[in-house]
Amino acid sequence: MASVPKPFLTPEEYLRRERKAEFRSEYYQGEMFAMAGASANHNLIVGNCIQALGGQLKSKPCRVYPSDLRLRISATGLYTYPDLSVVCGEPQLESDAGDVLLNPIVLVEVLSESTEAYDRGKKFEHYRTIQGLQHYVLISQDRYAMDCFTRCSDGTWSLDSCQTLEGRLELKAIDCLLSAADVYDKVVFPS
Repeated sequence: MASVPKPFLTPEEYLRRERKAEFRSEYYQGEMFAMAGASANHNLIVGNCIQALGGQLKSKPCRVYPSDLRLRISATGLYTYPDLSVVCGEPQLESDAGDVLLNPIVLVEVLSESTEAYDRGKKFEHYRTIQGLQHYVLISQDRYAMDCFTRCSDGTWSLDSCQTLEGRLELKAIDCLLSAADVYDKVVFPS
């Protein structure tokens, strides 16, 4: 039995559909991919990160954006929704609609069972092509575990990790610390 080929969408068609959609989708190479909903822990961790980083960036020329701001990776054409983006200086936006970011310096993803392999693998391959990106932070929602990939001056990426509530990550590019105690405040892990 032959399968029906999916119609190819241009980026413009994707954006037109996405701006009217009730749920979010990623876009890559002519296809839209529906994104899964988020758990209570996921949303709490994202909110905690926004508070922690937002407070430290208050007097700096940086902005913290939640997951509703779409990101386009210019080199690969992926449109996606990071859980959190930080921009220093003026945000570069793809169009007058103001809903597609191009220049994050920090990206944060909260991991779930269904997204962890993608976030650590293919998605990070896309993110590494963003010229100004300095830190990529991955946060588990079911245990104390945070990883921060930092771009080195030679273009390679180094990894810092913490697996305890006392741990913290240093985001040197924005002169901030992300402590596990702040990130996991009020988070209850499944038993």
